[in-house]
Amino acid sequence: MTEKNEQKLKFSAEISKVLQLMIHSLYTNKDIFLRELISNASDACDKLRFEAVSNPSLTDDSGYKIAIFFSKEAKTLTITDNGIGMNREDLINNLGTIAKSGTQEFISKLSEDKEKNLPLIGQFGVGFYSSFMIADNVRVVSARAGSTELWAWESEGTGEFTVTPVAPSETTLTRGTSITMSIKPGQEGYLDKFKLRHIVQTYSDHISFPIEITDEDGVTETVNTASALWMRNKSDITPEQYKEFYHHVSHSPDEPWLILHNKAEGKLEYTNLLFIPSAKPFDLFHPDRKRRIKLYVKRVYITEENVDLVPHYLRFMRGIVDSQDLPLNISRETLQDNPMLAKIKESLVKRILSELKKKGEADEGGYKLFWKNFGAVIKEGLCEATTPREQILEACRFASTNTGKDDVTSLDAYVSRMKEGQDQIYYLTGDRLETLMTSPQLEGFAKRGIEVLLFNDHVDDFWVNVAFEFKGKKFKSVTRADIDLDKIKEDETESKPEKLEHETQAADLCKRMKEILGEHIKDVRTTGKLTNSAVCLAVEEGAMDIRLERFLIEQKQLSTISAKILEINPEHSIIRMLVGKLTSGSSPAELEDVTWMLFDQARILEGEEISDPAAFMRRLQGFVEKSLAA
Repeated sequence: MTEKNEQKLKFSAEISKVLQLMIHSLYTNKDIFLRELISNASDACDKLRFEAVSNPSLTDDSGYKIAIFFSKEAKTLTITDNGIGMNREDLINNLGTIAKSGTQEFISKLSEDKEKNLPLIGQFGVGFYSSFMIADNVRVVSARAGSTELWAWESEGTGEFTVTPVAPSETTLTRGTSITMSIKPGQEGYLDKFKLRHIVQTYSDHISFPIEITDEDGVTETVNTASALWMRNKSDITPEQYKEFYHHVSHSPDEPWLILHNKAEGKLEYTNLLFIPSAKPFDLFHPDRKRRIKLYVKRVYITEENVDLVPHYLRFMRGIVDSQDLPLNISRETLQDNPMLAKIKESLVKRILSELKKKGEADEGGYKLFWKNFGAVIKEGLCEATTPREQILEACRFASTNTGKDDVTSLDAYVSRMKEGQDQIYYLTGDRLETLMTSPQLEGFAKRGIEVLLFNDHVDDFWVNVAFEFKGKKFKSVTRADIDLDKIKEDETESKPEKLEHETQAADLCKRMKEILGEHIKDVRTTGKLTNSAVCLAVEEGAMDIRLERFLIEQKQLSTISAKILEINPEHSIIRMLVGKLTSGSSPAELEDVTWMLFDQARILEGEEISDPAAFMRRLQGFVEKSLAA
């Protein structure tokens, strides 16, 4: 090896910061480094085993294994696998970047709160860098299967690394990867066979390849059971083993919230071991909406990329599916068109949604936390035409006027509380629950004791336009102008104000207000929805909901706001006084100003812009002056 063959490269600024975080114990338990490196080695063996199905020349008859060597004299710990290996470009791309996710935002989130943001580590492919917690120098030698070239990557965990060609005479490695760590002073405990065995059996016993430890006397011992965990009987698996397997497939240190371990037999044979995380994955709302379920065929790893095992609205799931029916030589490119996968997906979705329904009924408190993490994602499934919407809706939870902002209700529970004469599920959409709860749109419903669901996720604006009903009960926005609350039984103890003397008086006021507002309004009508407020905006049945229209305008999908219906409360004191002024024919200018003030007030409450803020302020100041002078 000559100096000219050595290429010195710098880490990105983000990598340097990650290394510093690792070195200063981002992981509170340093034993985790061994789990991370073994998981990487296992993935490398899995990848080669798949590639070898179509290209047997890539492997020999030696089998796959992960080997650990240590030397107390040299103070080194080495982990070697005979998996797929890496070439020069792989070393630079895989160990010089954070899986293309090395953003300053990621670093800042890690730095803000180490404990809170621990789950971010594995999801950004930085498990390898945990080796710098116990080592002051890391050397990686690797040879990609099918190639005769060997390359070494080396770094002290500072600002740079080197990539160097390796002569075959310098190593016994012919395929795979060997990671040698020079142990820091004070970390010599990781050069003890008993400690290493304990760590492997605690965190990596489920790895399906043999993990061997060789001591300084040359004695080699296989320290894991080397059997696929998902193939064992559930009764033989401990909660700790499930948890560590979850860590292996998710690369996240949180604990699983729900475990689904099942074996399907009959016409369709497969085994699934799936997990729902207890913490929200960092990339949950990334535009790619990647799903991370690993596909195996007869215990041989195939892929987790571009495989449609669960729908996008269940992308938070982690785990594996092992099929007994798919051919081992299946091409990754043809997976999407395989009818067997479509049947597995349909079966998995039914099982997952069924388990969610059971969990929600059995553990309301725990389910509320789950829904806070993943509810908005699950509701995406309601927007898709081919999804089992009824099952998804059974799993859904919503805030309502009965539950308040800190609790949620199921639709089944809502339906059980519906009032006599109520045949629709009422809802209101908005940005914040606190604002929704004080909306004038709810006044008439509250007066009659009618529960209204409160939707404050953006996805709610979309699914209500395609999922029209739940168990025969149609969804109805309270902002619709055609709602008739009189058919729903009202509280008989509630005192009722005196009605206007003539129905035509309210109709005449609506007509005059419409003339004043002109093209800014579609119509002016009386309503029974309001009690304390004078006016509100509404839309006709079939028209776009107010919040959805505003969202599409913000996203540049619509250019103009449509004219709404202004609903007035004929029993409100302001409306009664306006009727009196209209009947007497006095102060037409004042009638016009009050009409515009009421209209602008209704627009503000719905989050719409006022067309003429200067005129609004002039009218408001005028009313304040008159009030102070009185």
